[in-house]
Amino acid sequence: MPELPNSVSQQANVPIVKSPIKFSIQIATKNRRGDLEVTLKNIAHLLERDDVECIVTDDGSSDGTFDFVISTYPKIIARRNESSLGYLVCRNQMLNSTATYVVTLDDDAHFLSENPLEEIETHFESHRECGLLAFRILWSKTPPSTLISDEKSVRVRGYVGCGHAWRMESWRKIPSYPEWFKFYGEETFASMHLFLRNIEIHYLPQVLIQHRVDLQARKNNKDYKIRYRNGLRADYFLFFLFLPWRLIPNKLGYSVYAQLSTRIFKGEFAMLWPLLSALWQVISHFPRLLRERSAFTKEEYDAYLRLEGTKIYWKP
Repeated sequence: MPELPNSVSQQANVPIVKSPIKFSIQIATKNRRGDLEVTLKNIAHLLERDDVECIVTDDGSSDGTFDFVISTYPKIIARRNESSLGYLVCRNQMLNSTATYVVTLDDDAHFLSENPLEEIETHFESHRECGLLAFRILWSKTPPSTLISDEKSVRVRGYVGCGHAWRMESWRKIPSYPEWFKFYGEETFASMHLFLRNIEIHYLPQVLIQHRVDLQARKNNKDYKIRYRNGLRADYFLFFLFLPWRLIPNKLGYSVYAQLSTRIFKGEFAMLWPLLSALWQVISHFPRLLRERSAFTKEEYDAYLRLEGTKIYWKP
């Protein structure tokens, strides 16, 4: 891999105990037992390794998820929240692991490539500047026609929550995921804090996962407006947390204009409420946004934007 161009409040300084566990595979789930069953079946062979643990956090499911996990996979560390606390709370709790590396998967995602853990360890060991690995992701309900890709590993701006790996030494140097975001935006939040610490994110195409979702069907789900609102809200929160002040008015104004011109003025009137709600959330959270602000300089932000964008979708 060629050479690539290269503060914040930290998480609590807790003494790290040396652990025999090298990899912790972590999954948060809620009321998606069928999806979880498929994922666990596909990674079961990895859980036989002595240096691997798997943590599954059931965030208040009512479909028997917890009982299924403890009865079918006794080696899995199963945790349960009696009522839902949100997936960011679950991820922060699981990331208190003493493992060397943490692999995060969604409950509807599994590995397609062979030897994923070896690929992860090899890359981390040969690239000490790298603190997080973003996997190659196929978004599809069906397997691909081929697993082959000619893509190369490269430094990127961000990663996707459904499949990535942390060097835990790097995770401990940045703030934990912002639970007050509720949904969306946490990956960019962590990515920007990593950049401020000169810790790199690398895209690792050698590790391929299948995220078993139908993107078109997701747009028709009844929660689409909520997802849309949450996505806008996260973007606006991130503007005020990280961008130089002089860039925020143009960024925010352009975003609002884009929503109006491409959606609302073209007949998607139902999208007006999510937009107004997202803007109100910025106002109501403004004191916190100021308090937790870790702004880039203009030069830092320009350097950040010069990185390759997040590799979200792969197609064979």
